[in-house]
Amino acid sequence: MYDKKADLAGPGIGDYSELEKILPDDYKSLLTPRETMKALYAVKNYIEENLSKELNLMMVQVPLIVDVNSGVNDYLDRDGSRTPIQFHISNDNEKHPIDAQIVQAATKWKRVALKQFDCKVGEGILTDMRAVRKDYFLDHDHSVYVDQWDWERVVTEDERNLDFLKDVVRKIWRVLRGAGKYAQEMFPQLKSDKYPDFPEELTFFHAEEVLDMFPDLPRKARETELLKRYPAVFIIGIGWTLKDGYPHELRAADYDDWVSETIVKDGVKMHGLNGDILVWNPVTRRRHELTSMGIRVTKETLKKQLEITGQLDFLKMPYHQAILNDEIPLSIGGGIGQSRTMMYLLRKAHLGEVSVTVWPEILKEICAKKNIFVLE
Repeated sequence: MYDKKADLAGPGIGDYSELEKILPDDYKSLLTPRETMKALYAVKNYIEENLSKELNLMMVQVPLIVDVNSGVNDYLDRDGSRTPIQFHISNDNEKHPIDAQIVQAATKWKRVALKQFDCKVGEGILTDMRAVRKDYFLDHDHSVYVDQWDWERVVTEDERNLDFLKDVVRKIWRVLRGAGKYAQEMFPQLKSDKYPDFPEELTFFHAEEVLDMFPDLPRKARETELLKRYPAVFIIGIGWTLKDGYPHELRAADYDDWVSETIVKDGVKMHGLNGDILVWNPVTRRRHELTSMGIRVTKETLKKQLEITGQLDFLKMPYHQAILNDEIPLSIGGGIGQSRTMMYLLRKAHLGEVSVTVWPEILKEICAKKNIFVLE
């Protein structure tokens, strides 16, 4: 019996005996560690340059730590299961102390930063973001260390619609796929008969449609079955409660707009101006999330979503006050996982092959048995 509620939050497999069964037995890296680093930085430059062109973004600095009282740190989900690392800065003998947090994502900071960098409609920012998410289970595609291309762009009220969202998503996919082809030109061994090439186009589904296709399955299992049929998808409407009584996945209430009515299909209203790009990873033979993104809340939808999640007290924080008082612009934005993307494009079985972080000994031992060697 599947437990839909247990699938809503807390990424990762959660058990190393299960992970050992899941990791491929026939893996051999197509690139040496040295080649991997060369390809990784070439692909990184390609993506940053082309994302900036496609979406009219400029690279900017991004914080690693933020003031607790600012309210700009990202809590990722609405259930409080993932909390940031917090520490006290005594400063000048406690005369002017600061309580700080390491960011979990720069989602809220970016929207405020649009005003700081004087971005006009159609302009935006791109960051090379680093974060720490201490509450992840460390498996093959989840790490405490997080690297993302966090981006944000100013939009008009008229652009707050699904057609605009889909157009932006297609541009992002064009860049990511192009980066994969670029890596194959550098290292032809990446174009292997063992793995199918990157899909040319994404297929769009609303979360309600995916539920209709697989009504008895929880979220991750639905995504897995969907990706077996369509190897690159964008799932719309993540956060709104679906007809089975559960959201497709929990989503924080104060950045993406998941409450707005956007689709009426066969007399059924659907909701949400956000979504995820997911692909079928032929190396791990599993679902693989590359990016979460969405059109951001207005002051009206912010209040609705915080009311639904029982978090109206957040409205007192500076970030939320800035939205309520129209002090920061309407926007669209997202975070593209860098190591996740490199893992997919460079045909890797584990995040640790493209990033250096901490892993438990049991995971490194399991990986070594499977011919997977994480960087240290």
